[in-house]
Amino acid sequence: MQQFNIAEAKAHLSELVQKAMMGEEIVIARDNKPLAMLVPIKRTLGKRSPGSGKGQILFMADNFDAIPPGFEDDIG
Repeated sequence: MQQFNIAEAKAHLSELVQKAMMGEEIVIARDNKPLAMLVPIKRTLGKRSPGSGKGQILFMADNFDAIPPGFEDDIG
């Protein structure tokens, strides 16, 4: 993990992004205090399919479909 101050990160952003894409974790700091981390985005593996989340919702409120108070007149 490498640490860069904001001014240095700003001057070399494209290089730091390349390093992050290669798997390195880059820490951006101010006054040598870490503020943020630049890491690669993890891509999803494979294609999504309808119904793949079936059974994953464990709880739903009884009034899920209820209209909140004050919004009754907004229904067309």
